[in-house]
Amino acid sequence: MDRSTLADFLRRRREALRPEDVGLPSGARRRAAGLRREEVAALAAMSTDYYTRLEQQRGPRPSEQMLTSLARALRLTDDERDYLFQVAGHNPPAPATAATHVAPALLRVLDRLDDTPALILSNLGETLVQNRMADALFGDRSGYTGLARSEIYRWFTDLSERLRYPEDDRDRQSRAQVANLRAAYGSMGPRSRAGELVRALQKASAEFAELWDRHEVAKRFEDHKTLIHPELGPIELDCQVLFTEDQSQALLVLTAPPRTEGHEKLRLLAVLGQEHFAPSRGDR
Repeated sequence: MDRSTLADFLRRRREALRPEDVGLPSGARRRAAGLRREEVAALAAMSTDYYTRLEQQRGPRPSEQMLTSLARALRLTDDERDYLFQVAGHNPPAPATAATHVAPALLRVLDRLDDTPALILSNLGETLVQNRMADALFGDRSGYTGLARSEIYRWFTDLSERLRYPEDDRDRQSRAQVANLRAAYGSMGPRSRAGELVRALQKASAEFAELWDRHEVAKRFEDHKTLIHPELGPIELDCQVLFTEDQSQALLVLTAPPRTEGHEKLRLLAVLGQEHFAPSRGDR
C-alpha cells in the first residue's frame, strides 16, 4: 500500500468534483474547490473519520469492498478504479467483479434525476445503484448477497418479488426475465456468472427450466409498466432505458405524463419515501 500516493489521489479526485457532479445541491459558496470529505464519506457509506485518515496517510489498508465504494463515490473511470486498487495494495478487480463497477456515464445521468425513480442494473438484473425515489418504489435492494443480488434469481425463488406486478402481468414478466438472462448468457458464456445463475435456477425452479428451454432472447424493458406500491396501489409508469456501449449495464428511468394519476402518485411517493415500505428480507 502506497499511503502517500493513495492519499494524494483521493484528495485530487475529491477536489476535481463539484456537488452537482454527484447529485448534491451546490449550496452556498465554498471556501475550497471540490467535495467536502464528509460528502465523499457519505457517498461511499463510510465514516468521515475513516476517509479523513486515508487522506492523511493514517488509515489502515482499505478492503476491496471499501475501494469499490470509493471508486463509485468519486465517479472513477475503469482505469482510475484499477489504479486506486493498485496503490492501495490490491490487484485490480477481475472482469467478473469489475462488471459491477457502475459506468460513470450512466451515473452522471442518474445523479441528475431526483424527482422520478431511476436505477442502474447489470445485465444479470443486479441493482448497482438507485436513487431515493427508486428506494421508495422498490425498497432498498443493496442488502442482497450472492445469487439473490439478481432480481432474475429472486423472481423465480422468492414469490414476494412478484407482488409489485399485477397478477395478469406476471407470466409476461417471467418470460422477459428469462429472455434477458438468455441474452447475457449468450454474451458471457456458460462458465460466467450468467452460467452459474442459469444452473442454479434450473435446479431451483421448474418454471424457469421450462422457459429457458424456449430459447427466447431479448433485452426486454417494456416501455409501459404498472407497478404496485404497498401504500399507493397500482402506479402506471413509462420506462425509458439507456444502455452502456457494451450493453452490460442499463439505466432505467420511470416517469408518468403530467396531470395523470401516475404522476400524482409519484408526487405522493416523494413525500411518503420508505416510511411505510417493508420489503421482503428473504434470501438476504
